[in-house]
Amino acid sequence: MNALGQSLQRIGAIVFKELRQLTRDRPTFGMVVMVPLIQLLLFGFAINTNVRDLPVGVVDLSHTQTARALVSDLTATQVVSFTETYQTPALAEDAIRRGHVHAVLVIPEDFGQRLQDQRPIAQWLIDGSDTMVSNALLALQQMPFASGFEAQPIARKNTFEIALFFNPERRSAVNIVPGLVAIVLTMTMVMFTSAALVRERERGNLELLITTPVRSSEIMIGKIVPYIFVGLIQVAIILGLGHLIFDVPVNGRLDQLVLGVFAFISASLTLGLLVSTIAKTQLQAMQLTVFLLIPSILLSGFMFPYEGMPEAAQWIAEALPATHFIRMVRAIVLRGATLEDLQPDLWWLIGFTVLGVIAAASRFKKRLD
Repeated sequence: MNALGQSLQRIGAIVFKELRQLTRDRPTFGMVVMVPLIQLLLFGFAINTNVRDLPVGVVDLSHTQTARALVSDLTATQVVSFTETYQTPALAEDAIRRGHVHAVLVIPEDFGQRLQDQRPIAQWLIDGSDTMVSNALLALQQMPFASGFEAQPIARKNTFEIALFFNPERRSAVNIVPGLVAIVLTMTMVMFTSAALVRERERGNLELLITTPVRSSEIMIGKIVPYIFVGLIQVAIILGLGHLIFDVPVNGRLDQLVLGVFAFISASLTLGLLVSTIAKTQLQAMQLTVFLLIPSILLSGFMFPYEGMPEAAQWIAEALPATHFIRMVRAIVLRGATLEDLQPDLWWLIGFTVLGVIAAASRFKKRLD
């Protein structure tokens, strides 16, 4: 056998060895299969830029059959779903600030006269903090609505007056910067802590922990606390520079923002600890972090509207801490909401942290594998 043949034989032996090791490394082999599969399913089924069934409210001051027909026509577009009714525009604005609805249709008392005069017949109060959602609602202004209006179809143009709250210029940076806080914290917090226990094991430091009276839960909490300060620094950098460079407003109270950030950082660090009890090497920890980061970016509402996803994808999104925090940080920073307005998301993050620490502590064993 010549030299080239011997070289190819040696290369083939190394290739065969690497392939066998890859198949034996289940986390790595799983990532090879699961990452493209999950991305295919997410982009094919879950990701949808066509916004549907946005929860909106109505203030009907005319109380006429024609006004009810208008609401029916708007519902038929499948862009909006009227879920709430308010007595006054002031109550409607407060509901938008709290995040209960994305918009409210205000039908005035003289609706019938406006219809005959070809004037704007009603007003949309729209939460402009999410530009993709607001654009979908603004598109309704140019749509004709004629069912139920056989004698007097509504004009195709200038149908509604528009009032955009919180982002009247519809700048994308206003929506992206607060959401970026959630994505950066998810990536860094999970990555830092997911490798924490694995790194201790690889360096042999677990031998020291075995000989100490430190409890598993104490180790878990001790691993979390230092990174909380790291996360707060990252939040200050993102929102501070976002305000200076992109003029992103911070309308909410700082104490409310800090408490919300603290809850999310704790939940993200707990998720990282859970990963660290599963991974056996730092490479596996990083792979699992990427595995969690992809749906956090795509399903949390950071890039694509939550309402555009199918119900199954929304259930997955609800299980991700990033989904709950993106709602919170956008509400506090852009709309000036308080944690009292955001209790369901806040309590979900707190519950996730408590249960996660318990689960991580129960999985952790103070012994060398």
